[in-house]
Amino acid sequence: MAPCEICTTNRAQILRPKTRSRVCGPCFTAAFEAEVAETITTTHLFQPGERVAIGASGGKDSTVLASVLQTLNIRHGWKLDLVLLSIDEGIQGYRDHSLEAVKRNSADLGLPLKIVSYEELYGWSMDQVVAQIGKKGNCTYCGVFRRQALDRGAAMLGVGHVVTGHNADDVAETVLMNLLRGDLPRLSRATSIVTSTPSASVNKDGGPNGAVSFTNVKRSKPLMYAYEKEIVLYAHHKKLDYFSTECIYSPEAFRGSARTLIKNLERIRPESILDIVQSGMDMAKLVPDTDDACKGSAETAQTEESAGGCGNANGTSKEGEMAAMERKLRENEQAEQDGTEHEVRLPAKAANGQRHDRDTTNLDIPIRTKERRGNRKAGRHAATPAQKLGQCERCGYLSSQAVCKACVLLEGLNKARPRTDIEVGGSGG
Repeated sequence: MAPCEICTTNRAQILRPKTRSRVCGPCFTAAFEAEVAETITTTHLFQPGERVAIGASGGKDSTVLASVLQTLNIRHGWKLDLVLLSIDEGIQGYRDHSLEAVKRNSADLGLPLKIVSYEELYGWSMDQVVAQIGKKGNCTYCGVFRRQALDRGAAMLGVGHVVTGHNADDVAETVLMNLLRGDLPRLSRATSIVTSTPSASVNKDGGPNGAVSFTNVKRSKPLMYAYEKEIVLYAHHKKLDYFSTECIYSPEAFRGSARTLIKNLERIRPESILDIVQSGMDMAKLVPDTDDACKGSAETAQTEESAGGCGNANGTSKEGEMAAMERKLRENEQAEQDGTEHEVRLPAKAANGQRHDRDTTNLDIPIRTKERRGNRKAGRHAATPAQKLGQCERCGYLSSQAVCKACVLLEGLNKARPRTDIEVGGSGG
């Protein structure tokens, strides 16, 4: 057998999916931890002494994340105050078993554990929701409830930063899903390693009523550049205890098709996963927002705006051209409505039937974002004003609408089957 390419002494046991290098077990775990540490330090994810909640589901990703963060926190002296935060959706035969794995990890790592349940926050478990609406569409309910439950759990713990176990495969799948659905504006959020989610701090009674203070919960993905296969390998060599069963209510969703495509691409060309992630990050910078400014990090937006466009060459780069073309398209369509349009001619063909040579760097390729139907029907193409965050009038959670999504879903559930133990709208909507 070939020797390890790192230490050159031990026998190579692993062919790394990410780098295609042959390494031994100890060198692989050390390299994996070093790469995660580099991601954390180069992106400045944590502040010294910061209190951080690890979204722990009991699966391989969150289990590896908790183990790596605990190891790196001790090794590098980050002085992070780590705590495990789990959401109990109330799915018998699935979540109850995975939470047992989380409890064992909490004891093994010496990290405190906080479990927040749907029943506690909303008055409904997912078993009850599925019994009410069926399996079709149940992931919509669970997704909305879970996002808000994480925020409320963080508020209960007094935590302003939640880390999740999303890996490179997950991000690549999301990029493909957004591309296939033509939803480019979502790329910025999907490919960002850090996002902020509005959250309401919960009072001592666990409900949103009474004195409520609002804050922004920072979310980050320390494993964003780690391959799923390497996460499994790390868990195997570290002998980590995790739960590997799929959710019993998970339907054949669109993400499954994207996952299959990603795995097929990885078999042909392993670099494809990170290439798709990087492509999604690059494309996210090209999509103009309502002010024709680039999306992405604030630092990038400021730099690019001062350069005269979405690019970095005084508006003459491809990114700048795309934003300019968006403006041109709106102007042309408005001119058509006003009857002031001008004829646009394509370059004439040469006598031999071939096109004249053109500078291809000046080609305008627009990125069209979705417009509201009302604006499209009325022929208006003005940018949609940015949404303003307010407070849900029912539960007090931060929302851009008068009633947040969770309360809307809960209202439908409660109307279909009135309950006497909770108010309409739920206690955690």
